[in-house]
Amino acid sequence: MCKCCVQISRYKHSRSSVLTAREALSSSGAVLMLWLTSGNANPVCFSSLFRFKDSRMEDVWLVDFYAPWCGYCKKLEPVWQEVGAELTRSGSPVRVGKMDATAYSGVASDFGVRGYPTIKLLKGELAYNYKGPRTKDDIIEFANRVAGPAVRSLPSRQMFEHVLKRHSVLFLYVGGESPLKEKYTDVASELIVYTYFFSASEDVLPESVALHELPSVVVFKDGTYFTYDEYEDGSLSSWVNRERFQSYLPIDGFTLYELGETGKLVAIAVTDEKDPTERSGRLKGLIQRVAAEHRDQFNRDFQFGHMDGNDYINSLIMGEVSVPSIIILNTSNEQYFVPAEPVEDLEQLLRFFSSVLDGSAPAFGGDGIFQRIKRVAYDARSTVMSVFRSSPLLGCFLFGLPLGVISLMCYGICTAESDDDTELMKRDGFTDEEEDEGEEEEQQQLTAGAEGEEDEDREKIDLVCENFRTSLGAPHVTVLSYKSTQTQTLTVLKWKVFVLKINNHYCNNVPL
Repeated sequence: MCKCCVQISRYKHSRSSVLTAREALSSSGAVLMLWLTSGNANPVCFSSLFRFKDSRMEDVWLVDFYAPWCGYCKKLEPVWQEVGAELTRSGSPVRVGKMDATAYSGVASDFGVRGYPTIKLLKGELAYNYKGPRTKDDIIEFANRVAGPAVRSLPSRQMFEHVLKRHSVLFLYVGGESPLKEKYTDVASELIVYTYFFSASEDVLPESVALHELPSVVVFKDGTYFTYDEYEDGSLSSWVNRERFQSYLPIDGFTLYELGETGKLVAIAVTDEKDPTERSGRLKGLIQRVAAEHRDQFNRDFQFGHMDGNDYINSLIMGEVSVPSIIILNTSNEQYFVPAEPVEDLEQLLRFFSSVLDGSAPAFGGDGIFQRIKRVAYDARSTVMSVFRSSPLLGCFLFGLPLGVISLMCYGICTAESDDDTELMKRDGFTDEEEDEGEEEEQQQLTAGAEGEEDEDREKIDLVCENFRTSLGAPHVTVLSYKSTQTQTLTVLKWKVFVLKINNHYCNNVPL
């Protein structure tokens, strides 16, 4: 691919999956580099410089915001070339490009880019985020869905049946113009990133579909259909968001992320599809029965499915989930629930789900400060382990070299003082042996001085005791304890006789 300079206007950041930009169209643009593809198998460059903001409202753009150093971005690059070639070859109005978000971080921030790669479809005043699997077919399906009208009309029953076979979940507005249709169109414009929206007249529906009133919004899935009720289901947007998945489906990392946006708890049967067992099949069957037979009780709060393997869930809960087993995840606050005992039958599973709803089941995990600290430590440990597993030599270099440098620095700091002392003694003409001999001689002098002082004190003590015996006329007085303190110029003896044995009488603490 070759590079073409285009100018793109700045857009205000939005947290939603749809980003509006009406006011930004009048602001001055920033010159950016985009990679463009044509319909040929080999990518080619578009003709010349042009102002992107002038054609922004006329064209539909599918843009990959990437970073040159990002490994996932490099992995996406060949897929992205195939996406551009396929869309142009099929006659799609979508133009494909990519932008270095590190070189133009300000513009990327205005578009709400927080990670790499980020895929957005720019359509008129809106920018739609793509959050699905990064495969050619999934990206192309997203681009074609969002680039088209928010609500597609089904003019015939044959067209309705054809569309119904293609889509596992299908939302349909039935009726003429009404306030409900206006709401439906607004919701479709917002949530078209997730699913298709259609409209039809009543005569398009087969006879098996009986609607009690018109207009109505209906979702077709799981081999049946369900009608929106404003009084029971709340807002239309919330209802569509809850119903945009099948009641039971296979779950992976991308799917679990999207399921979290529905606000539902996710009940998962953790299995090993490579080595299926009778127990794993039974757990999957039990969850499927709950999803189908107890929809009215649990569908509003639970999404059901199964996941192959426990690696992804283990990383979420920072623990170990046995296989097979059942776990309920609350992706909004990172809590999870597990049965107190292994699930054996439907009644036991229903009691477990009910206990989660009424709050009696203990919740684990969460997003508190302790869990956040634990998450940082867990992620760091996982990163180190993954590096060593993939490339032991690289791991030793990345982590061993800094540790070695730090160890040498610490050793140098700890031994710096002793080395300086040694150098000073060498300059003064002393060796280690001479220093040891000097210390021994000094110690002997101190010991001799202390012994001399002690002998002098002993003589004074004997003299005092003799005078005391003579004055009392008590030759059998025994001095049991004494102590001495020394001031600056005078040794002052303070004596206390703790026990005096005089004519078989005892006296305590008698000062001398």
